[in-house]
Amino acid sequence: MSTATYLIDGMTCEHCVNAVTTELGALGGVERVAVDLKPGASSAVTVTSVAPLDPALVDAAVDEAGYAVHS
Repeated sequence: MSTATYLIDGMTCEHCVNAVTTELGALGGVERVAVDLKPGASSAVTVTSVAPLDPALVDAAVDEAGYAVHS
């Protein structure tokens, strides 16, 4: 089991949470996605997966949802 937390820029509402959760949840091996929504700041997204995720895949999934991983 692997857990990683990412900061996501631009999420401000439940629609944002749903979009990011859906895209990250579709990645192979992901078992859980939990979002700590913090309007006005980078929101924390914790992903639990069977193995560590490729950062490029995480970036692409978040981008597909319309947001960006805070670098």
